[in-house]
Amino acid sequence: MTAHFHLNADELSADLVKSIKMAFKNRTIDITISDSASVDETEYLLSTKANMEELHKSLTQANEGNVHEFTIEEFNIQYGQK
Repeated sequence: MTAHFHLNADELSADLVKSIKMAFKNRTIDITISDSASVDETEYLLSTKANMEELHKSLTQANEGNVHEFTIEEFNIQYGQK
C-alpha cells in the first residue's frame, strides 16, 4: 500500500501518526518531508526508475477508475486506533 499526504504542517497530529502506524502495522516505511514550495513533484516522480514505475502504475489504476480518495479525517477513521 502507498499513501501520499499533502498537508500543512499545522495539520500534523499524534492521531495522524497513530493512524499511519495502524495502516502500515509491522511494515518498514519511508517518511520523506519536504517543503512543497521548493520541490518540483514531477521532477521527483521521474527521478528514479522505481518512482517512474510507481507513477505509471498509479496512472494506469486512475485511468481504469481504481482511485480511492479520502481526507485525513477519513484516513484516521479507517486506520485510527480502535
